[in-house]
Amino acid sequence: MYGKSYSACLYGVDGVIVEVEIDITNGLPQTTIIGLPDSAIRESTDRVKAALKNCGFRFPNRRVTINLAPADLRKEGSALDLAIALGILLTDGQLQLPQGKKLIAVGELSLDGSLRPVPGVLAMADCARRQGFDCMLIAAENADEACLVEGLTVYALPNLKQLVPETQRAELLAGVEKRYDFDAEGLSYSQPNWALSSTISNGDDLDYADVLGQEHAKRALTIAATGMHNILLSGPPGTGKTMLIKRLPGIMTELSENEALEATKILSAAGRLSQVRSGLIRRRPFRAPHHTISPSGLAGGGSIPRPGEVSLAHKGVLFLDELPEFSRGALEVLRQPLEDRNVTISRARASFSFPAHFMLACSMNPCPCGGKRDENGQSTCSCSPPTILRYQNRISGPLLDRIDMQVEVPQPSAHQLAQPGASSATLRDKVNSASERQQARYRALSIQYNSELSGARLRKYADPGREAQLLLESAIEAMGLSMRSRDRILKLALTIADLEDCSQIRAEHIAEALQYRQMDRNQF
Repeated sequence: MYGKSYSACLYGVDGVIVEVEIDITNGLPQTTIIGLPDSAIRESTDRVKAALKNCGFRFPNRRVTINLAPADLRKEGSALDLAIALGILLTDGQLQLPQGKKLIAVGELSLDGSLRPVPGVLAMADCARRQGFDCMLIAAENADEACLVEGLTVYALPNLKQLVPETQRAELLAGVEKRYDFDAEGLSYSQPNWALSSTISNGDDLDYADVLGQEHAKRALTIAATGMHNILLSGPPGTGKTMLIKRLPGIMTELSENEALEATKILSAAGRLSQVRSGLIRRRPFRAPHHTISPSGLAGGGSIPRPGEVSLAHKGVLFLDELPEFSRGALEVLRQPLEDRNVTISRARASFSFPAHFMLACSMNPCPCGGKRDENGQSTCSCSPPTILRYQNRISGPLLDRIDMQVEVPQPSAHQLAQPGASSATLRDKVNSASERQQARYRALSIQYNSELSGARLRKYADPGREAQLLLESAIEAMGLSMRSRDRILKLALTIADLEDCSQIRAEHIAEALQYRQMDRNQF
């Protein structure tokens, strides 16, 4: 007897449909799984056998061959348990599918038949919808996550006992709780009220009004948030560098529908979606790893590659506090994602690509001692010039070249501390207005932000006036800037022009963009 069921597994952060083919023939009792299964899938034979017997079903006392197609794709994890169990029941005639239903089953089985949640369900559900599946049978804990994908009927199955047939052959989905479905006409759908809610709190109570002074740094962060430009704040301890960057997500635009789905799928694949209160995340991710993080922890990897911090920060902010304290190896792995906006991890049997389009926000002290100052504000730093140079050289030139803005954050004066500062709401309004101009400009393109411009697009949209062009050329010659730095200055000047509601880059926009190349200027 031959039968088939469908399931899905993760491939990087994307879902892949797996056909579970079952063949039951006469012969000595033996169960074989083929199709490049990992150890967790090979062990599913014992889990499925015990679960079926403990739920009142019978496991065929014959030769059972299970093929996982496509056979050349390595399958990992325990998400195929439920599909294997259903495939055996369907093939053995103990259950039958409803007519006209194309069903996918995802979940890990316990020995008593209860279903356990698995990571990556959102990506699997999205893949199933695109592949034309009608409904999804899943663990109850994963049901709300699958409900985020429109167009699937989601059935929550706490335990296989709910499928015990009252007759010889029972319909598979009879009596199983339906969580989500289109109406009869297919024009509208019901979904949980929280499906459009926000993400886990990323500092909702943090406001730039709490940071006294530092209006120059706030202006730089506003520009960075508008165009998704990388930024580095440098200054002595206690000047507010960390406070400024932690408030950055509060002035950025909300994630669009597609961005929210991408970011939530990555959290789901990493098994971190439980950190979100509910629904698709709407506020941009903010990740701040410790400086002891390994290169694989930052970029992703492992024997079974999983997303790293750069992917968890996709469409958001990756904050590296005290940048020179990170290992050289960890910092150098940032070069590819900063340029290509994805991370490629190759293994012997496969190559995985993780999205990593993030804004890099960093902070650092000017020297190892932090540039200490006395009560009068005078520097008491005892670091020698070679010591300072070695400290700053922990950041390689190629990495520094990929940071658009390098801003000095000095100790504010008493007069600046007494002045009221701009609030997050005010800065957010400016960012939203400039972002609308960007979206209108790139509506027909595959990009959203000025920082994504390159090649012919950069020459088309970031075309400075004659006076601005002369200023840029003279600055490049005087400062010895690379061509990459030149392009980043142009993109930065375009963002400044958007904030000022100017249709063309002017000399003052180039001048402001040049002043944010702080560490380039310090070399001359």
